[in-house]
Amino acid sequence: MWCRRLGSLCKVPCLLGGSIRHRLPCLPRDRRTVLAAAARWRHTAPESLKCAWQLHGDHLELRYANTLMRFDFVWLRDHCRSASCYNAKTNQRSLDTASVDLGIKPKAVRVDETTLFLTWPDGHVTRYGLEWLVKNSYEGQKQQVMHPRILWNAEIYRQAQVPSVDCRSFLETDEGLKEFLQNFLLYGIAFVENVTPTKEDTEILAERISLIRETIYGRMWYFTSDFSRGDTAYTKLALDRHTDTTYFQEPCGIQVFHCLKHEGTGGRTLLVDGFYAAEQVLQQAPDQFELLSKVPLKHEYVENVGDCHNHMIGVGPVLNVYPWNNELYLIRYNNYDRAVINTVPYDVVHRWYTAHRTLTAELRRPENELWVKLKPGKALFVDNWRVLHGREAFTGYRQLCGCYLTRDDVLNTARLLGLQA
Repeated sequence: MWCRRLGSLCKVPCLLGGSIRHRLPCLPRDRRTVLAAAARWRHTAPESLKCAWQLHGDHLELRYANTLMRFDFVWLRDHCRSASCYNAKTNQRSLDTASVDLGIKPKAVRVDETTLFLTWPDGHVTRYGLEWLVKNSYEGQKQQVMHPRILWNAEIYRQAQVPSVDCRSFLETDEGLKEFLQNFLLYGIAFVENVTPTKEDTEILAERISLIRETIYGRMWYFTSDFSRGDTAYTKLALDRHTDTTYFQEPCGIQVFHCLKHEGTGGRTLLVDGFYAAEQVLQQAPDQFELLSKVPLKHEYVENVGDCHNHMIGVGPVLNVYPWNNELYLIRYNNYDRAVINTVPYDVVHRWYTAHRTLTAELRRPENELWVKLKPGKALFVDNWRVLHGREAFTGYRQLCGCYLTRDDVLNTARLLGLQA
C-alpha cells in the first residue's frame, strides 16, 4: 500500500502507529513530511487498508478502491441523500444549497467497510456509500468516459460488419431498437433496412426514437436538386465532408437520410468519423488539439430565397470536450459556413490555421472515407455531433427526405433500454 499525497504517488510504505515517530529524525526532511502525513490516515479497520481517510481544514480526503478523492465539506452537506434533503422518487434535491454555511465542518466522521457517516453541527447525519462516492467524485469521473465509442476508419468499420436492423424489428421490438441504438452509440451511424420509401414512413421511423426537431428547414425536409433554398445541398454538386447546422448555437444532434428515388449516376454518400480524425490529431499534435478545443469561431447562414429569410449564427470551437476528462463530445466542422474569423487575436490566428490544416488532412485521408450508396428502403441515421457527411456529384433526378432529431430524446430512449448514453 503506498501513501498518495496531493494526487502524486509517493513510493513510501504507509506505516501506522507510534513506530513512525522515533524513525523520523533519521530521514531527510521530505521523507519525514510524507510519513507524518501518512500517520494522519485513519482506516476502516486496523487489518485492512482498503479504505482510509483523513480530515483537513476544508475537506475530507478519502482513499477507496484505488482512488484518492477529495470532498469539500459544503459539497458533502449539499449532496446529502437523506429523506429531508433529497427526493429519491424524483431524483431532485430538497435541500436549499444557499442555506448551507460555507464554513461548515462535520462534528464527527465515521467510516465502515461500505459507508461514510458524517454528523453535522446541527446533529443531522449524512450517509454516503463508498461506491457511490467513487462513481460521483471528480477523481472518479476523470477515470470514466461519458459515452463509450468505437472509433473507426473505413477498414475498421467494414471489418466490424455492423448489421443493419430490419424496419419491422426496429418499429415493433425492443430488441431490434436496442440493437440499432447500440450500433448508433458505438459508431455514430446506423442503418434501417426495408423502409417503405415515402416521407411519411420515414417520419414514423424517426419518431420511434425521438421527437423530430423542427428547424428553419421545417419538420420533415424533402428536396430535389432544384436549388429551392440558398444552400449547396439543394444542388447536384459534390459536397465536401462537414457537419450540419454549425450555425446553430446548439447544432442538431442526429440527422436522418432516406433516398426515395434516384434515376441517374453518382450521388454516393460520404461518411467520416470526426472523432477518429481528432484522436489522430491528439496523438500527433496535442497542442493543436487543445487549440482547436479552445478557440471560439462563428458559423453563419444567411438566406434570402423566396419566402425564406434567415440569418443564423452559432459560436463555438471546432472540437468540444468535457473539461474534467478531455473527452470529445462534439465536432463543429463546416468550411462552407464558417464566418469571418474575428474572435481570435493576431498571435493565435496562424497557429489555429495550422491546427485546422492538421485536422483537415486527417479528415480527408482516403482510408478514413466510408462511401455508401443510399437506395430506396435504406435509411441512414448520422450522429451530427461526431460523423461528418458529404456526397459525390450526381446526374439525373434524385429525391431525398429526412429530418433532424433531438439528441436528448435519442439518448433518453437508449438509457431506458439499459444502454450507457
